[in-house]
Amino acid sequence: MTGDSVPIGRRVAYLRARRKLSQQSFADRLGKSKSWVDKVERGVRSLERLSTIREVAAVLRVDAATLLGRDVRSVELVERAEGIFKVRAALSAYGMTNSGLVACRDASPDQLGRAVGHAWTTYQHARYPQLIEQLPVLLTGVQRLQAQESGAERTAVVEAYRVTAALLVKLDEASLAWLAADRAMSAAIGDPVLLACAAVQLGQVLRASARSRSVMLAAAYRIAPADPNDGTPQELSLCGSLLVQAALTAARAGNDRDAGGLLNEATEMAMHVGDGHDHHHTAFGPVVVDLARITAAIELGDGKRAVTQHEEVVEREEWRWLPLEHRAAHLVDVARAYLQVGDVITAARSLLLVDNIAPSEIRHRPAARRVVAEVAQRADAPTTITDFATGLGLV
Repeated sequence: MTGDSVPIGRRVAYLRARRKLSQQSFADRLGKSKSWVDKVERGVRSLERLSTIREVAAVLRVDAATLLGRDVRSVELVERAEGIFKVRAALSAYGMTNSGLVACRDASPDQLGRAVGHAWTTYQHARYPQLIEQLPVLLTGVQRLQAQESGAERTAVVEAYRVTAALLVKLDEASLAWLAADRAMSAAIGDPVLLACAAVQLGQVLRASARSRSVMLAAAYRIAPADPNDGTPQELSLCGSLLVQAALTAARAGNDRDAGGLLNEATEMAMHVGDGHDHHHTAFGPVVVDLARITAAIELGDGKRAVTQHEEVVEREEWRWLPLEHRAAHLVDVARAYLQVGDVITAARSLLLVDNIAPSEIRHRPAARRVVAEVAQRADAPTTITDFATGLGLV
């Protein structure tokens, strides 16, 4: 039932049957009559309005592309591509005209600061489509405010580029993420704390590069207190976050010893910070370091260790204090660990949980979609995940 020549009505009938819905119950959920459903499925009535197709897809728990045909990209992915195009255009603007700086008397550092705070909240709640819509306006405001060269807006400018880079990393837009992180670093020059803030996102962008470890360590030790007991929670959060980034880079390179040593340093700092904080939008604390240890184990191919540590961490109350984005991303990583130990059922449960608590993490993050496809393609994959992957157009 996946051929592009199959009429949309037959797709609806097939997917409804797979969901074990009668025509009447399906009609009730749509707010339509049973006769309407019957006519759609027999091809007597066509589905032409995009809003109606989305409603039908939502009830069937499938991607709209499944109804429209495999050669048609999902509406969500099309909208994301359009949003990224606008973000790229905004990042390419410099607030300049042929006659010089653009007048920007309407720009306000306070307004920009509030907009940046809202953007971070949107990101941490894993509402990526909404953030994509916000960023072009936010970045335009950044460009205008930078044109004033007042210096008062520096923190807001750095944070705006940081949250942009964080989202673009999620969306696998590596070149744009690099550009945003580089803009953050440039805006932070001369301020060690802001440089460390920007370096956190730079570390995410460059995690696959061995050179990034030295960059992270240089930024970390520049702001590190001589004695952790003398450091502020803000300083320790930044320094510890940078050590975590460096450790994950080491783990990806297969260097277990260096990764462990850096995480031990980060643990010492995390103990002084405690859990439940979000200094400089890092959420740094003991639980974050523990999650980093799990990710490092996965990168090193030690699924057994990762699973054991994960099952201990999620029993702690502090796990629930983390931003939703962080928890969702971790659960996607842990699905890989369960695959490493051959537990396909629990890997599937982890991914379905992510879709339940933070659907955008699965539906808009390419790395997560790849994990869903990998789990669904296993011979012993449960029907719940194969149906889910089919709905997303992944298998």
